[in-house]
Amino acid sequence: MDEIVIIGGGFAGVEAAWQAAEAGARVALYEMRPVKVTPAHRTDRLGEIVCSNSLKSDEPGTAPYLLKEELRRASSLVLEVAAETRVPAGAALAVDRQRFAELITRKVESHPRIRVEREEVTRVPDGAITVIAAGPLCSDALAAEIMRLTGDDQLYFYDAIAPIVAADTVDTSVAFRAARYGKGGDDYLNCPLNEEEYRTFYEALTTAQSVPLQRFEETRWFEACLPIEELARRGYDTLRYGPMKPVGLTDPHTGREPFAAVQLRQENLMADAYNLVGFQNHLRYGEQKRVLQLIPGLERAEFLQYGQIHRNTYIRAPRVLDETLRMRARPQVFFAGQISGVEGYVESVATGWLAGLNAARVAAGRDTVAAPPRSAVGALARYVSKAEADNYQPVNITFALLEPLPEELRRKVRRKRERHELQVRLALEEWDNWLRENYTRETHDAPDSQPRAANV
Repeated sequence: MDEIVIIGGGFAGVEAAWQAAEAGARVALYEMRPVKVTPAHRTDRLGEIVCSNSLKSDEPGTAPYLLKEELRRASSLVLEVAAETRVPAGAALAVDRQRFAELITRKVESHPRIRVEREEVTRVPDGAITVIAAGPLCSDALAAEIMRLTGDDQLYFYDAIAPIVAADTVDTSVAFRAARYGKGGDDYLNCPLNEEEYRTFYEALTTAQSVPLQRFEETRWFEACLPIEELARRGYDTLRYGPMKPVGLTDPHTGREPFAAVQLRQENLMADAYNLVGFQNHLRYGEQKRVLQLIPGLERAEFLQYGQIHRNTYIRAPRVLDETLRMRARPQVFFAGQISGVEGYVESVATGWLAGLNAARVAAGRDTVAAPPRSAVGALARYVSKAEADNYQPVNITFALLEPLPEELRRKVRRKRERHELQVRLALEEWDNWLRENYTRETHDAPDSQPRAANV
């Protein structure tokens, strides 16, 4: 069996490599770090988290939960490690980012059918079964190679990272522990603002100096991850209905809901660092410190990481890929992760899972398979392959992407929440049946023939 080439050691790449290897294939996983660095990564570990440490909601009945549950039932490496390194975050699944990346790296590097190569790939090998999971921060050379393969102009949007503060520098005589509506008990620290404090913060934020973007490029923000200063410029109350919404919180010092609130989420199991939820930004570092220390409870905060801005790259996937995530023009090449046009950690894992499974099937001389239509994995693959190409934008999993309920069920089930719960139940039933028919794994010590290594 020929060796499968996986380009990129992020969420999609490690998941694709793991699934292909677990299916019996030999895999070469290429990660350019530390040979070549990116604007956002800090280490050379596989599966490094560069933005929020939250994998979003894990509340049953929601679309993000459905996607996670499908992957858990499909033996996802990333979801398994996330469960082992989980930190308190209310109804969300959040992880200790350092332990998470360390465990991912250890598991992948110790798999007997995966070899990890630390070098930059600048050319996709001819004839090799390849999964391009290079992520949105791929090198310029690889981006040029992808443009050559896809015959399309490069697309991009700007993404931002939220700041992290040292836990012992947060004033807990002001900040209080609670989760919205009591979901998760005291998993979050909350900094309350009254109307005057909010006005002072808002005025400072909207007039603060930002880091200039690259010249000659149109600014294309991803709407689901807008920098707070860009969000604030859309209106005085925009933050209060977004990352600073006070709904579901009661300030124990006043017994009332604050005018606005900033939530801090635990970064690691040591609980010595917290990130500012939804506070991704591209302000100058000095400006960040000045503005963010206006928030009550953060007056003396020590910033372990400031917010950053970086450019993300993705392809116009509907012109290029089919529902199995392989190129129509080059059936031995697959795309997975954010470079395919999905947004979010778990969404990247899902596409990596499907691409790795199908790459292994091709290596074994079998047909590729599309994920079941009701499933969240199937919904993402359907969007990536069939969305309107000209206005293609990265997408998170939502109920809007899922296959709608039949009209007779919609008439019977009137309430939205109950409809969503029914969609989740039907999707998981279909997913379980599909897994029994299509998903097989081999033991690590299963015998196989010596692979012919691809020339990368």
